[in-house]
Amino acid sequence: MTGDTDLSPARLRHARIAIAAVFCAHGAVTGSFATRIPWIQDHAQLGAGTLGLALAFPALGAALAMPLAGRINHRFGARTALRGLLVLWTLSLILPSLAPNLPVLCLALLVYGATAGMSDVAMNALGVETENRLGRSIMSSLHGMWSVGALLGSAAGTVAAHAGTDARLHHLVAALVLTAVGLVAVQGVLDLRSAEGAEAPPHFALPPKSALLIGAIGFCAVFAEGASLDWSAVYLRDVLHTDAGLAAASTTAFALTMAVARLVGDRVVDRFGAVRTVRAGGVLATLGGLLVVGVRTPAGALAGFGLIGLGIAVVVPLAFAAAGRSGPAPAQAIAGVATITYTSGLIAPSAIGAVADATSLVVSFGLVTVLAFALVVGASVLRPKPPAGRSASGLSAKAGPAADLDEPADIRP
Repeated sequence: MTGDTDLSPARLRHARIAIAAVFCAHGAVTGSFATRIPWIQDHAQLGAGTLGLALAFPALGAALAMPLAGRINHRFGARTALRGLLVLWTLSLILPSLAPNLPVLCLALLVYGATAGMSDVAMNALGVETENRLGRSIMSSLHGMWSVGALLGSAAGTVAAHAGTDARLHHLVAALVLTAVGLVAVQGVLDLRSAEGAEAPPHFALPPKSALLIGAIGFCAVFAEGASLDWSAVYLRDVLHTDAGLAAASTTAFALTMAVARLVGDRVVDRFGAVRTVRAGGVLATLGGLLVVGVRTPAGALAGFGLIGLGIAVVVPLAFAAAGRSGPAPAQAIAGVATITYTSGLIAPSAIGAVADATSLVVSFGLVTVLAFALVVGASVLRPKPPAGRSASGLSAKAGPAADLDEPADIRP
């Protein structure tokens, strides 16, 4: 890619802060939405099954729209594309709480998912480009900033729910604030454009075979994340019969542990390696799931959701890094793994609702626990291949996120 010829250390540090702020704003939308799902469910008069059906529509919107993000980037450049897609995403927060019934909610969530997916792909692509130019891993901390945003959004949602604030007013104010924050943040990101004469990316690219197992690991982690974010508050309210404020606090507990783990994740992975880190995380997430389904107390559930967040936090950044090393077409592999993982997160809420409707929410989170244990079993697919010279970005194989993470690399600023 071309553009932004100033790649001085000061400029790159500024670009890193800016893209981190974008991740934070993106996460705050998700946190703001997740804490008010019980309000939206009551407002639209939905049961667990019909809520699960509605929550399938973000997955459909994302699946249809995510492949378009690459072409939008190619046509408008990374900064302009991210600016437009992020604004669409922050403003889409207004729509779900306005829906009076199931059909309108499904349409609102279709738009919500489409804008979520496109803006997510755009900011992750720019995050990877920034990481490449810095020559060291930053993706875990960027995802940590997303979790910080989700934490801030869910904390505000907890306060709003506890105060009995109408979600329509809450989401309108949150959307306007986050739109302003996003517009300011995007001004500082790298302004990258496709090289003149470069071929536009395809509308849709299947991940290569080498990335399918990596995508499966990401699928398990993001399924657990999406289920916990969207259903933890409902679980505490309906299964444990807590009040709305405490129920919303479960989302905050989950987002808090995700944020802390991701912010320190780069250092942990550099020291212990990708496989050992994910395996240990899978153990923690499994224990968390067992607490949620086995203890059946508010304190146990809050601790359980916290452990799930801690355990799965760094899996997705490591899946992206592993995908980039998995074959001769790293960009295609990363795009394919991103599609698998993020679609998983959007499918998870509807799948949890369907299982809950057929059985119970306890059984639904039993499924989450099984998928968490799959991280323990499958972590070895993230073991990197031996370095083979220089990466497509021109960085040394030991210079950045493509380093041999089970032989911790000497990664310095």
